[in-house]
Amino acid sequence: MRSSAHSGGWNFFTLALALLFALPFFSLIFTAASAEENVWVHLLSTVMPGYLKNTFWLMLGVGSGTLLLGVSTGWLISMTDFPGRRIMEWALLLPLAFPGYIIAMVYVELLEYSGPVQTQLRLWFGWHNFRDYWFPPVASVGGAVTMLSLVLYPYVYLLARTAFLQQPATLIEASRMLGKSSKNNFFHVSLPLARPAIVVGVSLAMMETLADFGTMQLFAVQTFTTGIYHTWFGAYNAPGAAQLALSLLMFISVFVFLERYSRKQQRSHTQNSIQTQHPRNPLSGIKAVAAPLFCLFPVVFGFALPAGLLIQWAANSWREVMLERFFSDAGNSLILAGLTAVLAVLLGVLMVYGSRISKRRRIHWAARSVSLGYTFPGPVVALGVLLPFAWFDRTIDAWMQGTFGISSGYLLSGTLFILVFAYLVRFLALAYGTVESGFGRITSEMEDASRSLGKNTWQTLKRVHVPLLRGSMLTAGLLVFVDVMKELPATLMLQPFNFSTLATRAYGYATEELLREASLWCLTIVVVGLFPVVFLNRQLRESTPQNLQDKDHDRMPQPR
Repeated sequence: MRSSAHSGGWNFFTLALALLFALPFFSLIFTAASAEENVWVHLLSTVMPGYLKNTFWLMLGVGSGTLLLGVSTGWLISMTDFPGRRIMEWALLLPLAFPGYIIAMVYVELLEYSGPVQTQLRLWFGWHNFRDYWFPPVASVGGAVTMLSLVLYPYVYLLARTAFLQQPATLIEASRMLGKSSKNNFFHVSLPLARPAIVVGVSLAMMETLADFGTMQLFAVQTFTTGIYHTWFGAYNAPGAAQLALSLLMFISVFVFLERYSRKQQRSHTQNSIQTQHPRNPLSGIKAVAAPLFCLFPVVFGFALPAGLLIQWAANSWREVMLERFFSDAGNSLILAGLTAVLAVLLGVLMVYGSRISKRRRIHWAARSVSLGYTFPGPVVALGVLLPFAWFDRTIDAWMQGTFGISSGYLLSGTLFILVFAYLVRFLALAYGTVESGFGRITSEMEDASRSLGKNTWQTLKRVHVPLLRGSMLTAGLLVFVDVMKELPATLMLQPFNFSTLATRAYGYATEELLREASLWCLTIVVVGLFPVVFLNRQLRESTPQNLQDKDHDRMPQPR
């Protein structure tokens, strides 16, 4: 009876949290449905065709770019051997540290008409103005595709590389014994087996593209995310912004379904495969030169060049930078990221544990629903959070004025509370997924032993699970911390008056064409973004078949 009562309390707590974090989604539906005029017809006749056209070309371009770069580099790293392969193995992850809007800032400064590249070209060839030559425009759909492909291809690289390594070596050997070349092995054996993992990676890259705001805004590419921002803050049309947000979520739901289905296919294949070390094919001659150069291309243009330029600009302009403003923005970012990380880990542990001890399916579904928040773009989350809290503030203010003649003002809107809540809606999924993975390594026998000693569910969580989850909790906190530091649109839409973070200040400088002055802010965000990349690379090294075999060999009793 006592266990049942505790389970009922956990069920109520888990369900209440799930409903709370689903509030933005329901508020969007209510706002979109309560429009007094048919906003949808107006959107279809004005901005929607442009949004759909740009979104189509962005999806096609980024999908193709990440597919080409991710699969080819994943194949070269996992299945071949060439000079510098071990360095390229981890270097190919480095572009993940760059948010799309920061690499866009760097290349705008580098390649615009007054930038150093075009200026040098005019000096070399004697050109006087832009009519004398043609240069591809950076601020365009093509430029956005290039920028996002450079920073998002590691999603495909990671999953493709892992899928290639997990394929049974016997299949590759059998294909070679039948006289198949390496090219035929790739297209007829390895690529079909890795297809579910590759689809997952491309789907993630496309979802990130749909959610991107900073790059599109800087490049003046009109998409759903920029449309939501301008409809709300420019036209003050909440129903129109809500309908655009729901339209964007319809697009994203397609990729979520595709990603989940492909992940199931990948899991099924992985469980049925035999993980053995693949003999890498050593490259020689021109191939041994071309392979490292090809792998070096995305590393140079996706990380080394923009990072080097940021370092140079920061070194040249730091004397002109208001360091007091920088430290204030850095402190604000650290406070927000640290507070959100702690709350996300705490709530993630409680929700996973509540779902774990519950025997009701709806509790499991409710707990897992928080993972959908990560698929919501920042402007969608910001709008969904702002609408109900603004309504709450107006309602309380009207009641206070009518009852006591006192205006309560904005109690929640325009405060750090609403900003942290939006971060939790967006990034709680990271903490939940990481903690859930950690719980999966804790056997039910440990819980049974604790309860046999008279400990209740709360004591079991505190004394058994939390000590075993420290590694997973630290990982979850790190992931949430870094993503909050890089988050731009939600912070831009919800930040209090006279309050800035590293991301919003850097974006503000960029919109005023003070890109070199923004370098210190951008460089700090990139350095913070390197931490999960280093951690991820270490995890991947430990999970390779060769390392797993070495660990198993070390555990075997040695002959005396």
